[in-house]
Amino acid sequence: FSHMFSRAALFLSLMMFSRGSAFLAPRFAVSAAGRRSPMSVMSMSTKAKFETTKGSFTVELMTEEMPITSANFVDLANSGYYNGLTFHRVIKNFMCQFGCPNSKDPNSPLAGTGGPKGGTTFTLPDGTVIERNAGGNIPDELVDMTSNEPGTLSMANTGAPNSGGSQFFINTVHNSFLDHFDKSTPSKHPVFAKIVDGMDVIKDIEASPTGPGDKPKTPVVVDSITIMEE
Repeated sequence: FSHMFSRAALFLSLMMFSRGSAFLAPRFAVSAAGRRSPMSVMSMSTKAKFETTKGSFTVELMTEEMPITSANFVDLANSGYYNGLTFHRVIKNFMCQFGCPNSKDPNSPLAGTGGPKGGTTFTLPDGTVIERNAGGNIPDELVDMTSNEPGTLSMANTGAPNSGGSQFFINTVHNSFLDHFDKSTPSKHPVFAKIVDGMDVIKDIEASPTGPGDKPKTPVVVDSITIMEE
C-alpha cells in the first residue's frame, strides 16, 4: 500500500473503541414471533442508495447470506440513523469507513467509537426479532465465505466477539486478510453487501486528502440512504 502500513496496522485501523458495557453482557434476545416463510420474503433483491456530497452510489445487500447484518443495516437506514454522518476514516488503497453516530461532527474526537443504542430491536425478513445487546451490538454472522474484495461492504468491530454495531467499511482493494476465514490475522470482518453502481464515487471518496486519524480534510457527508426492494 502507498501508506506502507503493515497488515497489523491496517487491521487496527478498522477497530472501534469499546463503549460502556458493550462487552460485559454480550446477550442477544431473539424472538420468532410472526415468523413467515423465508421463500416468500427472499425472492426480491434489497438495495440501498447512498446520496453523498461526492455523488451517489448503490449497494445490494446480501439478505439471504447475511440476514442479521443486513437487517440491522436496513433498520438503521430506514430510521434515518445514518443521515448526516461522515466518512470518519479513509485510507487510500485500503478502505473507507462510515457509520459512527459521533461522526456527525466531523471534528469530534469520538468519531469511530459510537454505535446504536443498547436494547433496541430490529426484525429479520422471516419475522425473527433481534435485540441489540447493552452496547448496541449485534451477533457475529461469520457464515458466508464472500471475501473482502473491492466494492464490498464489511462490518467494522473492536476485535472482540459480537462487537459490530452500525459501523462498516467499503473495501477499495482486495483485503483478504480481513476475511473471517483467513487465518493469517485474527481479524473477522464479514461482508454483507456489494457496490452495484457508483464505484467511481467510492474511488473519489478514497482519494480525499486526509489529516490526523485518516479523517478527510473536507468532510464527506452521507445525506441519505434509501432502501429499495426490487
